[in-house]
Amino acid sequence: MKNIKKGPALWRRAKKIIPGGSQLLSKRSELFLPERWPSYFQKAKGVEIWDLDGNKYIDTCASIGACILGYADAEVNREVKKVIDQGNTSTLNAPEEVELAELLCKLHPWARMVRYARGGGEAMAVAVRIARAYTGKDKVAFCGYHGWQDWYLAANLADDKNLDEHLLPGLKSKGTPRHLVGTALPFHYNNIEELKKIAAAHKDIGAIVMEPARDREPQNNFLSEVKQIARQIGAVLIFDEVTIGWRLLVGGIHLKYKVNPDIAVFAKGMSNGFPMAAIIGAEKVMQAAQDSFISSSSWTERIGPAAALATIKKMINKKVPRHLEKIGLIFKAGLAEAAAATGLKINISGFPQLIYFSFSYGQDSQAVMTLFTQEMLKRGFLAIGNIDVSYALKEEQARKYLRAAREVFAILKKAADRGGVHKLLKGPVAHTKFARLT
Repeated sequence: MKNIKKGPALWRRAKKIIPGGSQLLSKRSELFLPERWPSYFQKAKGVEIWDLDGNKYIDTCASIGACILGYADAEVNREVKKVIDQGNTSTLNAPEEVELAELLCKLHPWARMVRYARGGGEAMAVAVRIARAYTGKDKVAFCGYHGWQDWYLAANLADDKNLDEHLLPGLKSKGTPRHLVGTALPFHYNNIEELKKIAAAHKDIGAIVMEPARDREPQNNFLSEVKQIARQIGAVLIFDEVTIGWRLLVGGIHLKYKVNPDIAVFAKGMSNGFPMAAIIGAEKVMQAAQDSFISSSSWTERIGPAAALATIKKMINKKVPRHLEKIGLIFKAGLAEAAAATGLKINISGFPQLIYFSFSYGQDSQAVMTLFTQEMLKRGFLAIGNIDVSYALKEEQARKYLRAAREVFAILKKAADRGGVHKLLKGPVAHTKFARLT
């Protein structure tokens, strides 16, 4: 194992003064390699990260998908540094806001207006607020993961397992007002009959919110059917593209399926990790934003729009989605081949640009994943159960990862067959869901 001391020590300090240790649940060290994860970085460039002890790793997570171009992209950083030197904020507005809005509407001709935020969760809250203001109806039918806000967590007030199949299991709804019970109604992806029943039973649905895709394709005209239901009940259709947007093509993935929503939401990936989010939509719906107070000083700073403009322009010029698909296909094929060669039981899903995988060993599955992360870390990789392909990730690095994975898969198979997975772990098994940290 590499000499990893400073990161775990700082993480222990952090948990004493920062509830949960980190601002993002998905970056908690306990989710990867408890007590031994590097936890903090001092430098990141391309797909390489240097931890506090000076160890260098190849990272295939792209900051949980935020940095589609790769870390510290020179072209994006140049534009950001320019606006920092010129002034990030003032009493007047940043002209980049208008240029970015025009670009977003050009990429999505159905959209006519744009509002901004700086994070995916708050942008989704803005979108739902606008939908409620436009329709005058409070309830939200939803599918998929949509962040931390009250409107979403309200689903778990009626049943604390309502959100378990929408990416993150075990989410707690404490602090969410009890009077929101019954206002957030979950349905499953590609299950149109479930949504039809919800629509029939609830006449006051103001919005239907969903990820148009995350790890699989829509089936049987699912998106078109959802849109038709939204029209029938007078609800605003909101597509959450915070995770999937920009990866398969420049713009929202809904363009691929030729189904336009009333509102689409983008965030982190549109600005290569700099704080930025956009809510775009049809003019008649978006104008409802003026009938509700939606405002923040931080939404007027200049770095976010400048970074988004540079990122989107590079994605267009370099045909970034094409590269993501090419490298992703190498990963998917390589993982399958390594598993077949070693006999390891693995489930691989997702688009080539955003890959998910897990191991099929019953109650020991999470221990096997923890051992995978531990052994890959020894070999110089930050590796977990998903791969977010970035433009900076080249074929040579992908194949280096796959060679290491094949070697590790053989270790996992041998340990799993002999019941020795836990004996090889140097620390606790990684958490699998939302959990209170102490």
